[in-house]
Amino acid sequence: MKKFNGIILGYGILSLVLFIPVSCVNPKKPDRPNILIILIDDQDMDELSAYGGKVYTPNMERLAREGIRFNRAYVSSTVCTPSRYSFLTGRYAGTSYSNLYENEVGVDGQGFPGFNVALENDRMNVAHVLSQAGYVTGFTGKYHLMSRLDQPEMYEGKDAFIEGFKEGMTRQTEPTPEISNIFAHNEAWGRKYLKNMGFDWAKNIYEGNLSRPYAAHNPEWNTSAVLEFLEEYQDQPFFMQCCPTLLHGPDNQWIQSFNKPDFTGAGEINASPSVMEKRKELKAKLVELGYDPESGDWGYAWIDAMIGDILAKLEELDIADNTLLIFAPDHGSTDKACLFGIDGAQIPLLMRWPGGIPAGTVCDALVQNIDLAPSYFELVEAVLPESYHLDGQSLVPLFENGEAEGWRDHLYFELGNSRAVMTDNWKYIALRYTEDQVRKIKAAPLQNLPKLMAPLQRLGIGTRGADHPGFWDEDQLYNLTEDPQEMNNLAYDPEFSVELLKMKEVLTKDLEKLGRPYGEFLHTGNASLNGQIDEEISIVKQITVRGKDVTVPDHLSRQK
Repeated sequence: MKKFNGIILGYGILSLVLFIPVSCVNPKKPDRPNILIILIDDQDMDELSAYGGKVYTPNMERLAREGIRFNRAYVSSTVCTPSRYSFLTGRYAGTSYSNLYENEVGVDGQGFPGFNVALENDRMNVAHVLSQAGYVTGFTGKYHLMSRLDQPEMYEGKDAFIEGFKEGMTRQTEPTPEISNIFAHNEAWGRKYLKNMGFDWAKNIYEGNLSRPYAAHNPEWNTSAVLEFLEEYQDQPFFMQCCPTLLHGPDNQWIQSFNKPDFTGAGEINASPSVMEKRKELKAKLVELGYDPESGDWGYAWIDAMIGDILAKLEELDIADNTLLIFAPDHGSTDKACLFGIDGAQIPLLMRWPGGIPAGTVCDALVQNIDLAPSYFELVEAVLPESYHLDGQSLVPLFENGEAEGWRDHLYFELGNSRAVMTDNWKYIALRYTEDQVRKIKAAPLQNLPKLMAPLQRLGIGTRGADHPGFWDEDQLYNLTEDPQEMNNLAYDPEFSVELLKMKEVLTKDLEKLGRPYGEFLHTGNASLNGQIDEEISIVKQITVRGKDVTVPDHLSRQK
C-alpha cells in the first residue's frame, strides 16, 4: 500500500479484535457463527414497519423482534460503489488504493469518493480473509466494484466481459436470443471476477445496475442462489453476501418486473413455474391487507418475502440459531448522493443470531457500515495480514444489550467533494473543491454551475438534497436535536461559532488520520482553500434544478 498503511480502528478509540492463527482454528467449531448478509439497494429507514413505517415487512419485524435493531446506523458514503466497498473491506472508500481510484484522483491528490473505487488486487477484503479463516465465502447479486484498471486480464481474451455491447444494450428495447447469450456470457464472467477477488463461490451476478432489455428485478433469482449455497455448505462455516437489485429505481419499475420472472442478469432463463405463483400469492396478500401492490408497497413486501424464504431455509437445515443474519441497504433513497442523514446516510440495520444476540435488543449507539468487516473478523477469529487497513470497529460488544463502554463519540462521512462528521447532537458538513475544480467553476456558464458545484459533480442523482437550503454552502452546521432534517444551517450564525470550531477540529483530526489533502483542513497537493467561489455559491442558490433540468433566471443571465 502506498499511502494508507497501518490499522485504524474507529476514531481514536481502540477496539480490540481477537486474532488467532488460522492453524489453531477449528473450522467446525460451533460457536463460530455462519454469516449471511442481505444487502439491498436504496432503502429509507422510516418506511419499514420495524422502524414504525406502514409497509408490509413482517420478516424484517421478526429480525428486530428476535435479534437487534440499530436505531442510529449509517453508511459512510451514500452511493452504491463507495458504500459497497466499505461493506466488503471495513474501510472508507476515500482510503482506496485501487488503480481505478488513484488513476482518477492521484496518489497524493484530494480524494473524490464516488463511482470510482474497486476492491484492490491484494485481496485485502472480507471474502479473502474469511476464506483464509476456514469459511466458505459466497456472493450473489449486484457487485458494482469491477475495474479494468485493477483486473486488466479479466478484460482480455475470448472470455472477457463484452463491454463494447453494453452501450447498445441501453438502447436496445427488445430482447433477442443473441443479446440474452451476451448477458449469460457476462454473468459467467462476473462469477470468475468475484472468485479472482477472493470469493470461493459466486452465482447469479449483476455487474452493476439493471441493463436493458432485461431491466427487471428478480429477487427470486438471487434467493435461489442463496438456497443452493446453503444446501451445499450447511455443514461448514460460511459467509454469504446476497445483493438483490431492489429497491433501486422508481416504484413503477418494481411492479413492471412482476410478470418477467425469466428476466435476469444472465438474460432470459427458464424460470421455475413456482415463481409466478408465489408472486401472485404475495400480491393477493397485499390486497387482502389493504396495501396497494401497484405502488411501492410491492417492492418492500417482495424483499421481505425474500428474507422469509432464506430464514425458512436456515431453519429447515437446522443452522438458523448459529447464523448471524444481517439486513441492510447500501444507503437511503430520497437523499442519496449527499451527506444528509435522514433518507440518505442513515439506514435500517437489523441482525438476528439466536446463539449470540438476545432477542429484542435495541441499540442507539452510532454505528456505520465500516463496522461490519471487523465484526466478522472478531466472530470468526480471523488473522489479519499486517497490511490490512481497517477504519471500523467491531459491533460484537454491542450485541449483549446494545451498549458498550468507551464506544465512539462521532462518525465520519465522505462523498465526492463533501466530508462530514456527526456527534449525538451535531452535524457538520464541509464542501471543498480542488484547485482545478475552482478554476472550472469560475469560468463556467451559469447553466453548468449546479453540475460542477454539486458534491458528486452530477445532475439528477447528484443534486438530490438540493431542497435543503444549505446544500451549496461550503460550511454547514446542524443541531440534530432541534433540526433532525438538517434544514437550518447554523454555520454562519455567530451564536454557534464555538460549536462550529469544535466540529471543524473533529473533522480535521479524522482527515489527518486518513491522510489525503482536503481544503484548508489538510492543505497540501491540489486542495484549494475555501472562500474562493462565494459569488458562484450566491448565484447557484438562485438557479432552479429539477432532476437534470436547470433553469437560470433571466436576471442572473444578464448579471454575469
